[in-house]
Amino acid sequence: MSALINYRAEHRLALIGLVHAPVNALGQALRRELLQALERANADPAVDAIIIHGEGLPFSAGADIHEFGTPRAVAAPHLRALLLRLQQLNKPVIAALSGVALGGGLELALACGYRIGEPTACFGLPEIKLGLIPGAGGTQRLPRLIGVQAALDMMISGQMINARHALELGLLDGLSKSAQSLLHEACAFAHELLERDAPAFPEPRWRFPGSGLPDDFFSQYRLAQQSRWQGQLAPQSVVKALEAACTLPLTDGLALEAELFKALEASSQSAALRHVFFAERNVGKLPGISADTPIRLIRKVAIIGAGTMGGGIAMCFANAGIPVALLELKAQALEHGLMQIRSHYQISVQRGKLTTAQMEQRMELLHGTLDYAEIGDADLVIEAVFESLPIKQQVFRTLDEVCKPGAILASNTSTLDIDAIASVTRRPGDVIGLHFFSPASVMRLLEVVRGRDTGADTLATMLAIAKRLGKVAVVSGVCFGFIGNRMLEPYSREAHRLLLEGASVAQIDRVLTDLGMAMGVLAMHDLAGIDVSYLIRESRRDVIGHDRSYCRIADVLFEQGRYGQKTARGFYLYEGRQRREDGELIPLAERIAHELGIVRRVISNEEVHDRCLFMLINEGIQLLDEGIAQRSSDIDLVWINGYGFAAWRGGPLHYAESLGLAHILERIRHYRDALGAYGQMWLQPAPLLERLVAAGHTRIETLTAKDI
Repeated sequence: MSALINYRAEHRLALIGLVHAPVNALGQALRRELLQALERANADPAVDAIIIHGEGLPFSAGADIHEFGTPRAVAAPHLRALLLRLQQLNKPVIAALSGVALGGGLELALACGYRIGEPTACFGLPEIKLGLIPGAGGTQRLPRLIGVQAALDMMISGQMINARHALELGLLDGLSKSAQSLLHEACAFAHELLERDAPAFPEPRWRFPGSGLPDDFFSQYRLAQQSRWQGQLAPQSVVKALEAACTLPLTDGLALEAELFKALEASSQSAALRHVFFAERNVGKLPGISADTPIRLIRKVAIIGAGTMGGGIAMCFANAGIPVALLELKAQALEHGLMQIRSHYQISVQRGKLTTAQMEQRMELLHGTLDYAEIGDADLVIEAVFESLPIKQQVFRTLDEVCKPGAILASNTSTLDIDAIASVTRRPGDVIGLHFFSPASVMRLLEVVRGRDTGADTLATMLAIAKRLGKVAVVSGVCFGFIGNRMLEPYSREAHRLLLEGASVAQIDRVLTDLGMAMGVLAMHDLAGIDVSYLIRESRRDVIGHDRSYCRIADVLFEQGRYGQKTARGFYLYEGRQRREDGELIPLAERIAHELGIVRRVISNEEVHDRCLFMLINEGIQLLDEGIAQRSSDIDLVWINGYGFAAWRGGPLHYAESLGLAHILERIRHYRDALGAYGQMWLQPAPLLERLVAAGHTRIETLTAKDI
C-alpha cells in the first residue's frame, strides 16, 4: 500500500503491518496512512476483523519526538483523532504487540478492542520523562483496563513492564508462544472472536475506575509526593487526568487530557526534558571518532585500590558481567574492600533488587590480589588511589612496566592533569581519564577525559564500555576539575562567601533546592566531606591564596574537626542522616567576617540564586570557549547526572538560555561592580558570554564559540 504500511486482506482479516523503520514512530505520515488502511478495511465487506502489527519491527515506540512543538505534531490526523475514529469501527481490532509498545504506541494498542503480546514484549507510558502525560487517551483508557493504582504506577514511574506482568494486570488478553508465532496466533484469536460473535470493543474491566478507592486517595497521594515532585508539572497533571478518569465520562476525560497535554507540551519543563533527551543521543558524537574507529576487546579489568571508589568501580564491571581483579598493597585493606562490596550486594538482596544467586555470580567475577604481576593480562586497568599527582604517577610507572601492550590505562582522578599522568609512561596513547562519581555503582555519570595524546581507539573503546556499564559518558578535555568539578568551584566559592556576607546555611541551600537541585551546595560538602574539599584547596593555594576569604569558613570547620556527616558536624549537625541547623554557624561567620573586614548585610534569595548559579553558568560557557567541553548540552548532562541539577530545568546552560543570556551578563556585571575588590577579583564575565550577547545570540552553541 505504501512505504509505511503493508496492507493485505485474507481469510476475513485485514492485516495492517507497520513498516516505518526503525521503531514505527507515529509521525504524521504514518498516522495518515494508518487511518487510510483502517478506513479501507472498514469499508471492505470481505473483512470482518482487523489486526494491527509491526511488520518485522517493534509494534511502536511512540510518537516522533522531533515533531513535538512543530505543526506536524498537530497535523491531521492527530493521534488522538485517529484513535477516536478507530473506536468507532464496527469490526474487532486486535493489536499484535511485538518488541515494544511505548507511549503513543501503547495508546494505539489501548484503543484497540483486544491485545495479544509476544513473550519478550515490553510496555510503558514514559511521557513523564519528557515532562508530558499520555495525550492520546492513555490516562483515560488505561485505568479502565487495569485499574487506577496500576495505571498511576506506570505513568508516574515512566518505566516499562514485561509481557507477563502486562497479562497479569489485564493489559493483554493473551500471550503468543513466541515472537515468531505472534501474528499467526493473533489471526487465530481473531477468528475465535468472530466465531463467538464477540463485540468489536468489549466493556472495560474497570468501567468505574474509582470504585473501591478511598475518598481521599488522590489528595493523600499528592501530599505524599509533594516534596519529591518539587513543583514539576507533569506528575501533577497525571494525577489530575486519572482523577478525571474516575469522575468523568470517557469523552470528557479525553477532552481534559488533551488540554493538560497541550499545556505541558508548551511548558518550559517539557522543553527542558526534551533537550535532555536529545542531549543524551548526541553526547557520543565527537571529532575523530566514527563508526569505523576500531574498538579494543575488553575481557578483563583490573582496579588499583579497593577503597570506596575502587570497590564501587569494581561493582560496575561485575554488574556488567566483566571479570575484575581488585589490587591492594595490604591484605587487610583488600579484605575490607571485598567485604564492603559483599555488604553492598547483600543490601540489594534484602531490598529485593538482586537474588542471592545473582549476588554470588557477581562476587565470583571479583578477584583480589596483592601482586601487580597478576594484573599483567588485564585489557583495562583503572587506578583509583589517593588524589595526589605524585602517587598516581608512581602507580602509572608501575603499570607501564607490568601491563601488556595494548592495555588501556585509566585514572579515576577528579581534578588532576591526565597529560601529566600519561607523561610518565611510554604509551600515552593508551592513557585516559575515567572520572566515576560516588557511589560509582549507582551514579550514571562518567566523565571521560581525553588527554593530549589519547588515541581515538582508546577513547572509542571507553565510550563503548561506558555504554555497557549503563553510564552517561561525557568527554572532557584536560583542565583542573574537568567539566563538573571546575564548574563546582565558583558555585561553591560564592556560597561560602555569601555566608560571610550575611546569608545563612539554610537560606543558601533552600534557594538551590527550591530551584530543583537534589541537594544544597553546603549539604553536599557535608556529604562529600569537608576534609576532602580542604585537601583540594590545599593543593591549589597558589591559585586561590590571594583571596584570604576564599572558603575560609570551611577551612575553620576543617581545623575544628568538623568534616560533615562522617563526624556528625559540618555546616549542619547530624543525627544519623538527619540534619538540622547549627546555631554556632552564624556567630562563626560573624567572627570570620569581622577578622577579614567584610561588612555583613541582609542577603536576598535573588542574590543567592544569581551569584551561585550565574557563576556556575559563566564557568560552563568559559569551558566551551576553551574547547574543554564539546557542546553546551554535554555540560548539562554532567550537572544533571553528576550533581543533581534538575533535569526538568534542562541543566545549567539550558537554564541560562531560558533566563536570557543578556540578563545573566547584566547581573554578573552588576555584582562585579557592587562587590568591590572581591567582585573585580572573581566575578568577571566569560568573554564568550560577552560576545554572544553583543551579537544578539540567545543560544549557547559550540559553533558560536568558534565563530564569534
